[in-house]
Amino acid sequence: MNDEMLDDEMSQMYEEESKGRKALDSSTLHLPIKHMRVRKPLTMSPGNTVADAVDQMKKNNIGCILITEKNKLSGIFTERDVLLKVTGAKNYTSLKLSDVMTSTVETFQPDDSIAFVLNAMHIGGYRHIPVVDHEGMPIAVISIRDIIAFILEHFAEDVLNLPPSPIRKTEQREGA
Repeated sequence: MNDEMLDDEMSQMYEEESKGRKALDSSTLHLPIKHMRVRKPLTMSPGNTVADAVDQMKKNNIGCILITEKNKLSGIFTERDVLLKVTGAKNYTSLKLSDVMTSTVETFQPDDSIAFVLNAMHIGGYRHIPVVDHEGMPIAVISIRDIIAFILEHFAEDVLNLPPSPIRKTEQREGA
């Protein structure tokens, strides 16, 4: 099954499942991941440079890149890796992703529940969780932003109908 067919299938299942559902309860969190709106991952090989990865992350406004070898997930490179492993490194432009990526990655499959993802994010402090197929090929990334969007869909009326106060506007900052 190619990526487009999988995306279409997941989108169709999401649409069918979410029709009429606007209450968030424990059963909602036990829905499989495939019922969420998820994004295709951006992938690179371990031999790519950190500079290449950072450029792609900025260009695509994303917080992580999945590292693959032979179509299987071998690691993840995140904004946090940039801050903790790359900042201050001499000549980071030639530094390889294999030198700074996180190689022990917790992954999920489309049939795993959203509750499991939330728990993993909370316990592990993750902001991005890869979703892989049964062969280990990355098919999606779930970010904390995706989780918030999912929750907001179920509380939209409550959140969108809040009174206009307090509003504290600040200038848009980068990375927000």
